[in-house]
Order: sequence, then C-alpha cells, then structure tokens
Amino acid sequence: MNNIEGKVVVITGASSGLGEAAARMLSAEGATVVLGARRTDRIQSLADELTKNGGKAIAIPTDVTNAEQVKKLVDTAVETFGRIDVIINNAGLMPHSPLERLKIDDWNQMIDVNIRGVLHGIAAVLPHMTAQKSGHIINVSSVAGHKVNPGGAVYSATKTAVRVLSEGLRQEVKPYNIRTTIISPGAVDTELANSVTEPDIAAGVKKFYADTAIPADSFARTVIFAMSQPDEVDINEILFRPTRQVG
Repeated sequence: MNNIEGKVVVITGASSGLGEAAARMLSAEGATVVLGARRTDRIQSLADELTKNGGKAIAIPTDVTNAEQVKKLVDTAVETFGRIDVIINNAGLMPHSPLERLKIDDWNQMIDVNIRGVLHGIAAVLPHMTAQKSGHIINVSSVAGHKVNPGGAVYSATKTAVRVLSEGLRQEVKPYNIRTTIISPGAVDTELANSVTEPDIAAGVKKFYADTAIPADSFARTVIFAMSQPDEVDINEILFRPTRQVG
C-alpha cells in the first residue's frame, strides 16, 4: 500500500503550478482529489481530465481569502466522499518589490492569500480531522520562509508565518493523531513569477526562474513522499531547491 490510494485530498491553488502537478500525481496514485481555485474553468477542465483517466476528482470554485468559500470546499469534500484525509494549503502570491515603493495593496494581498488563506484552510479541516482523529495538513511555505532577499521582505514574512503557524499546529494536534508537513520549495516552474506587479522586478524574477527553475513535478514528489509514510511517521518539514540554485 502506498498510503495514498483512496485518500481524499483537498488542494487549494489547484488551477496551475504546484497544485495542478500535485493533483495529477496524487490522482495517478489513486487519491481522490478535490480541487479549489478561483479559475473555475481551469480546475473543472483538470477534474474532467482526471476523471476521464479513471480517477475521482471534483472542482469547487474557491477564493482562499474568503473563509466561507474554503469551508464550503472542505465541507463539500466531506459530503461527497465521506471524509477528508489531507489538505494541501498551496495557494500563494509573490509580488516582490522594495519596501520603499510602498506597494501596500500588494502587501495586503500577500497577507490575505499567503497567511489568511492557510489559516482558513486549517480552520476548515480541523473540525473534521479532530472528529476523525486522523488527517494530514500540508502547508506550502518557501525557501523565502528561511531567508530574506532585497525586494522580498513581505513575501518572506508571510512564508515565515506559514512555518510558525505550522509548527504551532503540529504541537496542538498531537492528541488527534493529525500529521503536519511544511513544504518549502525553491525555484519551481509555476505561474508565481507572474504575480510580480513591478515591471523591472518582474523581469529579474522571470530571468531567474528561466535560468534556475525545475518542473512542478518536483513539488508533487515531495507531497507523495510525506503522505506515503506509515501513519506513525510525521514528516514535519521539507526544504528543497534546484541543484543549481544558490540562494
């Protein structure tokens, strides 16, 4: 047994990049995937493709900044499939800019998606997982949650917050047999660089990703590794980079 087959997995940010790659690989391993994202057409198309290939998948339009929508995503998974085994809190934005440019709207958007979005996912699954006395919460941080570069202060702050929240969660859910994992990717080929709003910063970020990034399947394999461990093994944190990435 791969400890994945038959599990019900909710994925936020599932319309592209890390979330889409994880959905494809988990479905291939026999998991049931519940896809959440704002781009309804993208997640519906992915759900239809996975179902056509013999998997079980549904798509639920979800904006992670809206707690009620995230609750509906998780509750629908439970109502449809009888339980929830895993949530991957993956939705995120990375509009880098120097603080002196005062991109306050970008800062607030990162806080809303990268921090509040994760908290909304945790809030949605905890009642179900504590009642089941089982579950696995996977929160996506970043290499930027371990180090700070110029232009990335707010993004790094949000991804550090994800790690701190996850560690507090890990300690609190021990009585309920719930596992927790933080995954901190380096440069992975996703649409994340497209969220940079400053043209000069965006050009530098996109060049770095073009020169350095590895496929999103690399993230999906870390999810598979963490999930496939025996239930008594709790992989708490995975930090990975492209072999050629220095910082």
